[in-house]
Amino acid sequence: MFFPRASRGDPMVQEKQNMPAELLQGTLDLLILKAVSLGPLHGYGVLLRIQQISGEELVIQQGSLYPALYRLEHQGAIVSEWGESENNRRAKYYQLSPAGRERLGEETKKWNRMAGIIGTILRATPEGA
Repeated sequence: MFFPRASRGDPMVQEKQNMPAELLQGTLDLLILKAVSLGPLHGYGVLLRIQQISGEELVIQQGSLYPALYRLEHQGAIVSEWGESENNRRAKYYQLSPAGRERLGEETKKWNRMAGIIGTILRATPEGA
């Protein structure tokens, strides 16, 4: 699950944006693959990277993140190695595998195509129907 960040504008918008929203099936996996494609990260670092590259708009919950990391590792899309975090704690670091890099490319193409199709549909007007 993710929570969109509240905007600083209209209070009605804030109320709606504070409500939990479901990611589309497979979207969290895609976001994780993209985050680790930018460099090895420990679990919490993946969460922070997604938040950062979304412009602070997405906040991934740890309860969703860690099962997804496990699933992606089990599928061979990411690999892990134990290391030491910035605060001198033992942490599991994840990085993209060759299969994960291929999957990221395929999923990105599918996502961009679908976003384009949906955008076209949403721009339709009564005159164009």
